[in-house]
Amino acid sequence: MPGEKILVVEDEEDIQELIRYNLAREAFNVTCVTCGEEGLKSALAMSPDLMVLDLMLPGVDGLEVCRTLKANPETASIPVLMVTAKGEESDVVTGLEMGADDYVTKPFSPKILLSRIKAVLRRNRGRVVDKNEVIKIKQLMIHPGRHEVQVENKVIDLTFTEFRILQTLASRPGWVFTRSQIVDAVRGENYAVTDRSVDFQVVGLRRKLGSCAEYIQTVRGIGYRFQE
Repeated sequence: MPGEKILVVEDEEDIQELIRYNLAREAFNVTCVTCGEEGLKSALAMSPDLMVLDLMLPGVDGLEVCRTLKANPETASIPVLMVTAKGEESDVVTGLEMGADDYVTKPFSPKILLSRIKAVLRRNRGRVVDKNEVIKIKQLMIHPGRHEVQVENKVIDLTFTEFRILQTLASRPGWVFTRSQIVDAVRGENYAVTDRSVDFQVVGLRRKLGSCAEYIQTVRGIGYRFQE
């Protein structure tokens, strides 16, 4: 990944320098700006491979930057990793639903930040998964065409909703899905279901997955992701 362009939108000088220094050490091409307006202008001008976006910015805040970015066809494909202070869970949910790819909370470890950035870049460079393609991860096999799931070569009985939740999560390993995104993927937009209902389905799904249950990870306050 050396040489890939990273745009950092962060107004706190110490944090901006921490991010810039660690990314530059990994041979990324780093550009830093301090406000949302400059972030949007730079995104259009340089078409970065990824944007690291602080939510609490002067003027145009991070959520508005993300919303504008994803609404513009010229910048909609730019991956966004949000940086947020603890306690802003509702803002994180909103950002993810707008199309942000992941997030880290302050204070953060530079190693964790680098790991998240590299993971987002890998996912973005990967091909789009065919919805009918068989997904196989170690002892877990998901066969969309047959609507079948096997764990350790044994077929397990899943409901339609459980199957669709598992397929949705496993199709993008590492990707954080909010509960409302899971609902949309399973039933279509505007389906009336509560967050508690999604949690209940996941509990049942984990129980049936047995040794593979740990692949479905809870992202506190946000939703779920599939991770080996």
